[in-house]
Formats: sequence, structure tokens, C-alpha cells
Amino acid sequence: MVRLNKIYTRTGDKGETALGNGERRSKADLRVETYGTIDELNAVIGLARLYTGDALDAMLARIQNELFDLGAELATPDTGKKLEFEPLKVVDSQVERLEAEIDAMNDKLSPLRSFVLPAGSPAAAHLHHARTVARRAERLMIALAVKEGEPVADTAIRYVNRLSDHLFVAARIANDEGRADVLWVPGGSR
Repeated sequence: MVRLNKIYTRTGDKGETALGNGERRSKADLRVETYGTIDELNAVIGLARLYTGDALDAMLARIQNELFDLGAELATPDTGKKLEFEPLKVVDSQVERLEAEIDAMNDKLSPLRSFVLPAGSPAAAHLHHARTVARRAERLMIALAVKEGEPVADTAIRYVNRLSDHLFVAARIANDEGRADVLWVPGGSR
């Protein structure tokens, strides 16, 4: 259980922070940047939720909670050392649920005939923004995973990859089930 009695601790005043396993790292460390980007993604989804309807809102609320779990996973790298708690991990069933939701939403949409511009309704625009932050988080997770001694679970990477697809399809749903999508017109302004 999380209990926050005091919001500031002054322990980060010199540019370091603690990981979930107690290890101190620079706030400019790639792992800190990675879980910080997951936090940013969560905030952007929160903005999108201001404009979504009930069905999307319920999915996005669950995803926000899962992103907190993912951030905790990234902040507690598996170094093989015994911890006093069971660290959170993204599991396959969460990836599978995203896939099922993508399929269900996509069944309501007409096939695309062009790329979709990140525009349309306020909900769609925020969901497209969230999608781009998810893609950045995925790139950071990959960069972290290829570094020696910086484990990142394959399931966590798959989750964020699938989440960006989920956010894309959700943006189309938010654009009147794709009818209000703004399509790219190649060379259209020449």
C-alpha cells in the first residue's frame, strides 16, 4: 500500500532519484527517462479522458492504472536481488486484452484508404498525442533493453507496442467511428 505523508523529501535535490529497489540513479538516466515517459503518457491519456464517452473512458481508466504498474515495473529492474516486496509486472493477459479491444473497436470502422492525420475531435487529437508518446516510450524501452545490465521484460515492450495501436484505433472511434477522421492527402498542398 502506498502512503504519502509528505510530498517533498529533498532527496532528489542533487539530481538523483531512487529506483524501486533502492538504487540511486541520475534523474537523466535512461531508465528514469523511460518510466518518466510512461508517466507523461498517462497524463496525456488523462487529458483525452476529458473528452471521451463512457466506453472509451472505462478502457482508458484501466489503461491508466496499468501504466502506473508499468512505471513501477520499469522503476524496479530485475537485478536478481531479493526484494522485500513482489514487484509489479505487466502480464500476457493485459496484452491480450488490448488486442481484443483493438479488434472490437476496429470492427466498427471502415478500412483506411489513406493515413490519418492526428486531428478531428478533441478526444481524437489527445488520443493521437497519447499514441505518439506511447511510441516514444516504446523506443526508450527498446534503447534501455539493449543496454547491458538494464533488463526490460518482453511483455512490457509488447504491451506498449499494442497500446499505441489501441490509442490509434480509439482515436478513430472518437472521430465518429472514423467518419470524422482527417485523412492525409499526399502532395495536396502543392
